Amino acid sequence: MAAMWTFALARLAGILLLGLCLGLIFGALWLWVLGAACLYLGWQLVNLYRLDRWLRLRSQIDPPDAGGIWSDIAAQIVRLHRRKQYHKQRLVQLYRELRRSTAALPDGVIILSVQNDIAWFNRQAARLLGLKRPIDVGLRIDNLIRSPEFVHYLHGEDFSLPLVIRSPVQVELFLALQLVPYGAGQSLLLVRDVTRQMRLEAMRKDFIANASHELRTPLTVITGYLDTLAGDSGLDPAWAGPIRDMRAQAQRMNAIIADLLELSRLESTDGEAARDQIDVPGMLERLHRDALAGSDRPRHVLLDLESAYGLFGSAHELESAFTNLLVNGLKYTPNDGSVRMRWWADEEGAYFSVIDSGIGIPAEHIPRLTERFYRVDAGRSRGHGGSGLGLAIVKHALQRHGGWLEVQSAEGKGSTFTCHFPPQRIWKSVLRSAASA
Repeated sequence: MAAMWTFALARLAGILLLGLCLGLIFGALWLWVLGAACLYLGWQLVNLYRLDRWLRLRSQIDPPDAGGIWSDIAAQIVRLHRRKQYHKQRLVQLYRELRRSTAALPDGVIILSVQNDIAWFNRQAARLLGLKRPIDVGLRIDNLIRSPEFVHYLHGEDFSLPLVIRSPVQVELFLALQLVPYGAGQSLLLVRDVTRQMRLEAMRKDFIANASHELRTPLTVITGYLDTLAGDSGLDPAWAGPIRDMRAQAQRMNAIIADLLELSRLESTDGEAARDQIDVPGMLERLHRDALAGSDRPRHVLLDLESAYGLFGSAHELESAFTNLLVNGLKYTPNDGSVRMRWWADEEGAYFSVIDSGIGIPAEHIPRLTERFYRVDAGRSRGHGGSGLGLAIVKHALQRHGGWLEVQSAEGKGSTFTCHFPPQRIWKSVLRSAASA
């Protein structure tokens, strides 16, 4: 390339030198030099025109053969064009492979713009959601999927867990929708058919509920006979220990069945909880008295009532949730430790916390605490008589009241379990407020 420019400059210098010589011979020196320069410029304009015409009609005519720098420029343009064509073919091939692969996916895929407009979707998404191409491309996804839960999920900030809804076109299908943000505000909406999993989950829940009901009667009979034998003064003393152990295990099984029935009831109940007026401070004072009456408890069991407000909800469900949290705190706190219940409210809602100085929970177990039968340490939990269902009951009870459970804990430093309730669930009890005033 440098040699070509050297040759072009040498040619320009030669033409100007020729004009200079002719000017010295015939006179009018600068006129001849100017004429030579104009001749060189005219020739370059002709080559530029030929290059421009070739670029506009590249598919019809051959590149100009002007020699020198112009031929080199034309050759570079040809190379760039071939390289562009190669990359274009590669991109087209990759795009076709992407479309074929996404069309073969068992899950639906929808590409959404920053405004949640549909930019593209595959066949499975069209089948599961009833989308049609091209009339639905460019429409907002929340105008096509009108589920309130989906609209709330779409405009939320936490997309770590999928949202399960019924299909808008086939109500017998259950779909799991998960948003995956990417790029500059764009997102992928993944759609999966989870009908089989939901049916299996329903069958499992029904089986647990039915089995719990069926086990309740024989356990009641067994417990009755064991109580009778334990009170029989003529019983051989050698049987006292085994019967005591059998009674303890029967009571434990009764507690597990009661928890299973309560959890099944919560899971099978649709919609929100009732909106009865509940005196939460009064309920907590009663739980506090019951905890103080227990023999095997930590030294300090405290209650801080920082608000006189109550809640609109189900008294049975809330008392079950609060009791489970309190019992967990008492169970896993040593005798020289402390357990504190706290009730307060602010403009964002109402809160109930159980703060203990117990053994704590390792961080990796906290996300799974509300799973049914999940145990941080199976041996330790069974030693304390836990069923592994208490926090699952708390989670479902809070969800029916529009709330959620927050867990903060560190191994060996105690735990804090906090129930959050939305402002619309707060009952500003006039009688309780007047009494505390």
